[in-house]
Amino acid sequence: MQTLGTQIEVPVAYYKHKSAQEICEQAVKEGTRKGNDVVILDTAGRLHIDGEMMQELVDIKASVDPSETLLVVDAMTGQDAVNVALTFLETLEFDGILITKMDGDARGGAALSMKAVTGRPIKLASVGEKMNDLEVFYPDRVASRILGMGDIVTLVEKAEEHMTEEKARKLEEKLRKQKFDFEDFLEQMQQLRQMGGLSKVMEMVPGMSGMARQQGLDADDGQLKKVEAIIYSMTPQERHNPHVLNASRRRRIAAGSGTSTQDVNQLVKQFSQMQKMMKAFTGKGAGGMGMLKRLFPF
Repeated sequence: MQTLGTQIEVPVAYYKHKSAQEICEQAVKEGTRKGNDVVILDTAGRLHIDGEMMQELVDIKASVDPSETLLVVDAMTGQDAVNVALTFLETLEFDGILITKMDGDARGGAALSMKAVTGRPIKLASVGEKMNDLEVFYPDRVASRILGMGDIVTLVEKAEEHMTEEKARKLEEKLRKQKFDFEDFLEQMQQLRQMGGLSKVMEMVPGMSGMARQQGLDADDGQLKKVEAIIYSMTPQERHNPHVLNASRRRRIAAGSGTSTQDVNQLVKQFSQMQKMMKAFTGKGAGGMGMLKRLFPF
């Protein structure tokens, strides 16, 4: 927690050799003294069948009287998460639920069940492990994703956060003139990484859920660094004119980037796949895809 607090520039208070209740009491006093607007008490995870640990939560709540209490549950535990929520509600009244791992195969089924049986709202959802992967929970949007209908509203919101209107205009012009090159490819890969990766973006596109992973178009940080090394090892001519990349040039690029010829070939193939997908998004009858393509060159 202290490491995380340093990364996001949020002070973290911890007091050794004290009970959990004493730590929370001292933290609230410290927050009040410093004039903090919000103090978050992150208690350790515990089993609902452990009576002693559950009593500890009851004592903490009675002692510091928090304005809001959230139960954090793992979506991947499925229906067992419902049993956990019910047991906690019987012992400790809470105001809402924060559900994690909503990017997994559970697809939110546990969220629907917990809301139904506890009557408490799902307030936040985590769809990854990065700082920007914690989102406000919108039931209609999650239901749309579960049904494979995408989530265009969230997609547009994310696009507006990471791409300016001027960048979108220039990109659209390049796509129209078919001048999208490797430098543009790299910029958009970096853009997609900030938005959680191509697969997450594709899940928000109606009818396209899972397509990116199936075609191998997603990229983690390690893969993106490899892509950057390969593209930066190209000459300006090669970046702007990918068709000139013959076998000799690819071997030179691989040597210069510390990668293999197979890695270079794979990148060229991915670049070609992105171009094909862009054409599909801009074809006749694409409807909302026209807007999407102006924001993201897949």
